[in-house]
Amino acid sequence: MPEIATLARVTAQAGRLISRYGLAVVLAWLGGGKYVKMDSRVLIEHSPLLSWVYDVLSVHAVAVSLGTTEIVAACLIAVYPKWPRLSALGSAMTIVLFLGTLSFLFTTPGVVFTYAAGFPVLSAQPGQFLLKDLVLIGVAFWTLGESLGAMAGQAKSDNVPSWSMSS
Repeated sequence: MPEIATLARVTAQAGRLISRYGLAVVLAWLGGGKYVKMDSRVLIEHSPLLSWVYDVLSVHAVAVSLGTTEIVAACLIAVYPKWPRLSALGSAMTIVLFLGTLSFLFTTPGVVFTYAAGFPVLSAQPGQFLLKDLVLIGVAFWTLGESLGAMAGQAKSDNVPSWSMSS
């Protein structure tokens, strides 16, 4: 059965690469889109947690800020092999971003299109669009864990106590 073990290892490695860099591509693409059109204004306006940002910033400034944050997080996640600490920062940023967007599932009108036998059926926009973030936040938690693990391994190999990794 060594063929199955090899297949399992290769498949898991492919999954890790696709998950990490797929997350980076999705973040960068969504971030770039914020420079062209603001697709999350209606989501933010209805959020009790975030609607205040329009009292402080213009719609364009919010869009550019979110887009830039997403692009920076994507770039940081992608540097994992060389700089796991920076990658961990990008993953943590991504988790915060997706916590915000997942909160919109509960605050945005029109998320539930109808009910079928008591089961809520999500609308395509914004319901199903937001639901994908549940998987993406899971990938972000995984990339954070992998980056933290690499940092811990790096600390051991450098004979540096793990408690001193704050610098």
